[in-house]
Amino acid sequence: MQPRLPIKSLNAMKKNDLFQNEPVATQEARRQFLKLSTLFTAAGALPLLNLHKQAPAAQADAPLRIGYLPITDATPLLVAHNNGIFEEQGIQVEKPRLFRSWAQLVEAFLAGQVNAVHLLSPMTIWARYGSQSKAKVVAWNHMSGSGLTVQPDINDLSDLGGTTVAIPFWYSIHNVVLQHLLKSKGLEPIADGEPGPGQVKLVVMAPSDMLPALANRRISGYIVAEPFNAAAEQLKVGKILRFTGDVWKDHACCVVLMHEEDTVNRPQWSQAVVNGIVQAQAWIQDNREETARIMSKEHDQRYTPHAYETLAQVLVPAKMDRALYEKDGAIVNTKWEEKRIDFQPYPFPSYTEELVRRLKDTLVSGRNDFLAELDPAFVAKDLVDDRFARKAIESIGGLPVFGLQPDYERQEIITV
Repeated sequence: MQPRLPIKSLNAMKKNDLFQNEPVATQEARRQFLKLSTLFTAAGALPLLNLHKQAPAAQADAPLRIGYLPITDATPLLVAHNNGIFEEQGIQVEKPRLFRSWAQLVEAFLAGQVNAVHLLSPMTIWARYGSQSKAKVVAWNHMSGSGLTVQPDINDLSDLGGTTVAIPFWYSIHNVVLQHLLKSKGLEPIADGEPGPGQVKLVVMAPSDMLPALANRRISGYIVAEPFNAAAEQLKVGKILRFTGDVWKDHACCVVLMHEEDTVNRPQWSQAVVNGIVQAQAWIQDNREETARIMSKEHDQRYTPHAYETLAQVLVPAKMDRALYEKDGAIVNTKWEEKRIDFQPYPFPSYTEELVRRLKDTLVSGRNDFLAELDPAFVAKDLVDDRFARKAIESIGGLPVFGLQPDYERQEIITV
């Protein structure tokens, strides 16, 4: 499948300069993974949780302090900030703070430097039950918005046998979906050693390092959030083999995580925060092109380093793109009419329950013994506090505003 847009070639991008530090970046990714693995243990998190008690974000009148990574997952938080929606809710908010890795973001959250973040949905399970962090999922940040991008000469999942594929983290919906797809082709995911013909080695890599690794052919592909899939297409170093939203219908990728003490001790403030996020998601529905501009490096806020052209390919893709994706198999479930990325805030319990069940059967490196003891229904009620999202959604007209049924229930649909 060829890239969708006529754009500059890699030669114009000075490929050597762009990718020459890739091995160094990969070493840093390993360090960040080890750091994050330590943070998500009770012992590793304890010093930060103690610091949290004296941190600015833990104060009773603390303003909203948002932490985020420069990916489309953060869109509702950043749009709400840019559009002044939080201020309209009577909230004092600081300029969102950009972090370069999940480890940095989690560390800042646990230490109380920030009090609202977007986090990979499986990562929140690890945070609460691995590190014993008192955190609550209060809303979804977005749905779908990720893809499996591969080398241009790979045309089928079976072609990944004997190769290495990068994932953003073991506890990610990306890892869950990828392993589901690999197993459907009889391929065994592995974490160590060299992969045999019927195996695929998975390596954790920061999203910003994935594109250089693909261009240098150190990996056969990666599965990650946008806009890194669109960027690979534009740079002509890869193609999208499958969209994750075409495998798990309307799955959450990142969710909004807040400190439980805020949801308990500052319920009105927490409600106002979620109101702002919900209203931002509703605004995005009718303003996708402007959303791409807000998120781009060309915008005054400079929230991300991504060009408008790349973000627009994700947020306002051309109809011709969809036809090509369907032809080449990146989209199989055409009747779902999935958007490349979509936004709705309600944290469906059925998703959390199915996610827990799937994680139990997914290869994850590091400490994972706590997963065996988790009850899916308990996690859906204990990890998630949906009262703020429900109230905020009803205040703007209910779930139909987001094109959904009004009863706050759904059935998870997962295919291959």
